[in-house]
Amino acid sequence: YISDMIKIMKGNLAHQMFLLHPELKKELWGGHLWNPSYCVVTVSDRSREQVLAYIEGQKEKSR
Repeated sequence: YISDMIKIMKGNLAHQMFLLHPELKKELWGGHLWNPSYCVVTVSDRSREQVLAYIEGQKEKSR
């Protein structure tokens, strides 16, 4: 399942980050690196450039 894959990926990356930067755990609320939510979408016949442009547009909206 995609949700299991995301959970494993986030856990592994957080573990690596905390090993490389133990000070992070002290600075983060509750010692959590990731928000528990995520988004998964399909891109069907979109080009890489179209997907990257969409992602950049989402970054602008969140500022």
